[in-house]
Amino acid sequence: MKKIAIIGTGPTGIYTFFSLYGNNTPVAISLFERADEAGVGMPYADEDNSRLMLANIASIEIPPLFETYLAWLKRQPESYLMRYGADPATLHDRQFLPRILLGDYYRAQFLTLMEKAKERGYQVSVHESCEVTDLQVAESGIQLWVNNAAVADRFDLAVIATGHVWPDDEEATRSYFPSPWSGLLEASIPAGRVGIMGLSLSAIDAAMAVVAQHGTFDETDEHSVTFTLDENSAALSLTLMSRSGLLPEADFYCPLPYEPLQIATEQAVAKEVAAGSQGLLDRIFALMVREIALVDPKWSEQIGLHQLTADTFPDAWFADRQQNNPFAWAHENLQEVERNKRERHTVPWRYAVLRMHEVVEDAVAHFDEGDRQRFSEGLARVFIDNYTAIPSESIRRLLALREAGILTIQTLGQDYSLQRMADRTHICGQNGELIFDTFIDARGQKPLKIKALPFPRLRQQMAVTGDDFPQVAEDYTLLAPETLRGRIAFAALPYLMHDQPFIQGITVCAEIGECIAQAVTGPASRLRRRLPFIER
Repeated sequence: MKKIAIIGTGPTGIYTFFSLYGNNTPVAISLFERADEAGVGMPYADEDNSRLMLANIASIEIPPLFETYLAWLKRQPESYLMRYGADPATLHDRQFLPRILLGDYYRAQFLTLMEKAKERGYQVSVHESCEVTDLQVAESGIQLWVNNAAVADRFDLAVIATGHVWPDDEEATRSYFPSPWSGLLEASIPAGRVGIMGLSLSAIDAAMAVVAQHGTFDETDEHSVTFTLDENSAALSLTLMSRSGLLPEADFYCPLPYEPLQIATEQAVAKEVAAGSQGLLDRIFALMVREIALVDPKWSEQIGLHQLTADTFPDAWFADRQQNNPFAWAHENLQEVERNKRERHTVPWRYAVLRMHEVVEDAVAHFDEGDRQRFSEGLARVFIDNYTAIPSESIRRLLALREAGILTIQTLGQDYSLQRMADRTHICGQNGELIFDTFIDARGQKPLKIKALPFPRLRQQMAVTGDDFPQVAEDYTLLAPETLRGRIAFAALPYLMHDQPFIQGITVCAEIGECIAQAVTGPASRLRRRLPFIER
């Protein structure tokens, strides 16, 4: 019986376990989780979230395990749901709910999976509060070290499913938090000048963590949210900031699962990839133009789509936001998307871009250095803005904070400086100097190189290739060096983002888990996403 070690039991680890169970080929599975409870995942853990922090995914998009998220919610006690602001009478499959609820769903599914796997003949052991601190591949098997002590078992395959990587809590001080998950929820934030770097949902989560200590939202009428500041917190002010100063869109209605593309298809992108790297980005963009123009000729004409390039299209995409007050724009956008949801109306150009980001990603690894830089500075921003649209509830809360007079948004520009001091942070941007008593860095995950791996022995074994990033096969097992080939499944997302910049989210975790389960029957030999076309 093959022995599999899964390091990390967040969504990627859970879906990998679930896919192994679905193979109907019993194996011995050891799961290692550094947190107190396996099967939750840091983004959804109770200790890392408040009830105001919303999951940016609804039941209709979440790959089900033994039951859908919505079905599980409907089985829960009313008192439990109401504690998190979820009314049992109004639950639906496109609803955004607190992250903690989603964590509880995964925990419940994980426990069920353990029981069913054992009934089917799998050997399953779960090690909680156990941090894997090192691993090494040897002829006798893969050796793990947990909490710096060697594990007796040897494994045939180790799955690194450690999720996103954020700074340790030890880096945080009373006035500086290197991420929203670096002790922010446990900290007492004074009612002073609070600066938050970023304008994504993570930044909004950070804002919610702060304001929850200083006031309350009234959300009895979801269309008219208000915020009341506590009397002793009158000095509180929040500033959200980024280079562009642009708020994301509210999540928009569209058919799910995705309808097929007509022009910018996988086959069409693969054909352009096969034609060579020179000029590849421009050829890919030409496919995008044809797709958008086909489904939405009116919008295409309105923005002059056929006169735009891969470099100027982002300017047209963000033009409306840049020309308007961010809160006024957010209010109008919110009204539009809510109307479209009621009428079940899909905006064709938005939906086209949403569907194209996955097929365009297949070409990224083939861009030459110049095109990769152009893509990162241009079209990648468009795709990320499009698929990371945020819950309407989050927009309503931001507007409520604005109405309460405690929230502003700052555009820093491309060249800004940041200076951290013991008790405050100074930022100098295009609009002058900003001083904050408390500063929270809420920017997203960046791609990580092999040298950042927290496993010294494995890092040393991988370093012989001279590569900055891991070479993974179609089943996510390492291809190089030869001594590690097929022995390590690399599912740690930050280390895959260089070639796959959009590789994040629960649906991706499920896809990765399904691919890794195939490695048990025989490791793949081909480099992932560097083939002209992969038949699916």
